[in-house]
Amino acid sequence: MASALSSCQTTKVSGSTAALRGARLSTKNVRNGSTVVMRAGGSSGQRSQKGRWAGIDAGRDMSDDQQDISRGREMVDSLFQGGQGMGGTHNAIMSSQDYLSTAQRNFDNIEDGFYIAPAFLDKMSIHVAKNFMDLPKIKVPLILGIWGGKGQGKTFQCNLAYKKLGIAPIVMSAGELESGNAGEPAKLIRQRYREASDIIKKGRMSSLFINDLDAGAGRMGDATQYTVNNQMVNATLMNIADNPTNVQLPGVYKNEEIPRVPVVCTGNDFSTLYAPLIRDGRMEKYYWNPTREDRVGVCMGIFQHDNVDRTDVERLVDAFPGQSIDFFGALRARVYDDKVREWVKDIGVENMGKRLVNSREGKIEFDKPAMPLATLMQYGNMLVEEQENVKRVQLADEYMSGAALAGSSGSSLPEAYRAV
Repeated sequence: MASALSSCQTTKVSGSTAALRGARLSTKNVRNGSTVVMRAGGSSGQRSQKGRWAGIDAGRDMSDDQQDISRGREMVDSLFQGGQGMGGTHNAIMSSQDYLSTAQRNFDNIEDGFYIAPAFLDKMSIHVAKNFMDLPKIKVPLILGIWGGKGQGKTFQCNLAYKKLGIAPIVMSAGELESGNAGEPAKLIRQRYREASDIIKKGRMSSLFINDLDAGAGRMGDATQYTVNNQMVNATLMNIADNPTNVQLPGVYKNEEIPRVPVVCTGNDFSTLYAPLIRDGRMEKYYWNPTREDRVGVCMGIFQHDNVDRTDVERLVDAFPGQSIDFFGALRARVYDDKVREWVKDIGVENMGKRLVNSREGKIEFDKPAMPLATLMQYGNMLVEEQENVKRVQLADEYMSGAALAGSSGSSLPEAYRAV
């Protein structure tokens, strides 16, 4: 027995069984699939990188330990596996779903042919480039605030610019800037910022993109309640703009430098935000008001599959100069009403549900409707009339100012009798 212990022994770890023989072998870490040669008396041996699982050996494996735990399950004898269920040593603390970003967006699915305003792309590209550069003695604003009228395509232009620049941003919406838990939105902003920073650390450009910042953190007149979360969101963005490379989660105060992340925000009126947040040095402001050429270019992208000539698009844009860009998208959708009406008439109103929900007949398809200029103008005027009705009638004022009862002057009077 003594002679057997003094001789050189070789321990082979293969597949899913770890067989450790010899009482005086000083094997500290045995990895699956490695051949470890140790000599008696505790002297250091030789390790040969062989076997099926040599890729997860110490010093070679660069992956996350949590993933190794999941991969190593059932590969060793149950004796070494610990308790069963979630208490076992081979149950990962975090699942692979925890590593997936729920806020990262990829705009590769946006097809080509849409118009990007040159001035918009210029502002976005310069802002991103300046934040990744090390310019000596230059104070570069971290936040780019793009604001303008409703429906002017600010968000979609940002998406097109991100796709052009090859950036997959971390996206936040205004609805995430308020919560029933005090401090939760501010913490979420820090988490999303650090998530984008981790992407940059891995060698790919990223950005934090906040949609409709003023709707979530602004104060819309005296009737809007200013909450603790509004205050903390403004303060957190101010702190990140001042210290873009040292963003810690609440309760963590170690000085850890992280890559700088450019922040892009959209909104309608940034005067509703906290004034120190939008000051020069923290936020660079860009008022997006598309020119006629921009409006024509965007509309050409909207009608690119409908064989509408550029001359007709220019006439359509000039006929509705006060409308936003999304007006023309709604106009195109309105032209399809006739086709949908014909389909409903053919299939029958009572059979719509069976055909539209969980149908085995596949996708509903019909020919594209013709879009001459006269048809587009007709539907455009119909949309304008609906807008005018909203502005003209305003039943809320009539109901709130006093009792609006039915009668000779009530709100239920048909339009024909009102005109008389």
